[in-house]
Amino acid sequence: MRASRLISLVLLLQARETMTAAELARELEVSERTVYRDVLALSAAGVPVYADRGRAGGYRLLGGYRTRLTGLTRDEAEALFLAGLPGPAGDMGLADAVASAELKILAALPPNLRDAPARTGQRFHLDVPGWFRAAGPPPWLGELAGAAWRDRVVRLRYRRGDHEVTRELHPYGLVLKSGIWYLVARVGDGHRTYRVDRVTGVETTDRIFDRDEGFDLAGYWREQAEAFLRSMLRAEVTLRLSPAGLRRLRDLADAPFVYDEALAAADRPDGQGWVVTRLPVESVEVAYTQLLGLGPEVEVLGPPELRALLARAAARSAELYAASDPGQR
Repeated sequence: MRASRLISLVLLLQARETMTAAELARELEVSERTVYRDVLALSAAGVPVYADRGRAGGYRLLGGYRTRLTGLTRDEAEALFLAGLPGPAGDMGLADAVASAELKILAALPPNLRDAPARTGQRFHLDVPGWFRAAGPPPWLGELAGAAWRDRVVRLRYRRGDHEVTRELHPYGLVLKSGIWYLVARVGDGHRTYRVDRVTGVETTDRIFDRDEGFDLAGYWREQAEAFLRSMLRAEVTLRLSPAGLRRLRDLADAPFVYDEALAAADRPDGQGWVVTRLPVESVEVAYTQLLGLGPEVEVLGPPELRALLARAAARSAELYAASDPGQR
């Protein structure tokens, strides 16, 4: 604990050049007497800490003593502070750790790059939660993050539908997706995913589990996310699309792989550039809402009920615009 505090003291002086004992005590959350003892210990160890006397005095490092990160460009330095955006780290109880890491990086940077955190904060802000959703972290997120860091077995109480289940599991990692936190854990011989906001209780045990170091959290999540999206696509429609409709289909597709597969399934363009392809969709009703946005750039060839829905919508639109004056029927 003291060694960490001594390092922090040196890094504070490197970052701010001169600080009083009171300022150091406030930053390190210790008494001024402790600061005096720490400065003596650093001097005895050969660190050139010098005390300037007088009202404007304080402690500083002599002789340009510092540890620097060399070779960093401005873009690289600013990217480091962009990676440390505080929201998700704060949700997991790591705000102090991020602040400490940024302080160490800042102290090691040369003077001409020390405005990197200010420039980054002025230009980028990460607002993770979706609209109309509470911004606070789930109640048990910090406990689960701590267990994942320390590889501790946990007993989890989880709300599933209208009842509660209890599982003993190995918390491998946490994923933040669209403002929602998910726990990826090993249960038995496989991995499962839990929404953290449905967790109703966590008991962290003293037992440490053996982590599979070959487990790829990002890869697992990509596979699970795609599998979830595919599970929702229970129907298929056949479309005839203009070149503009095919381009705009990318924005309407439920997932990137849906557009890619539609593109791969497309026939050769006809003389007008139109192509016929198949598109997986959640349901006929959802497809109707999505395809309305393509207007005359799409013709539905099947299923018949979807074609009928869009035909009726087109007829109603034509009737609305048939009148010479708006509002006349």
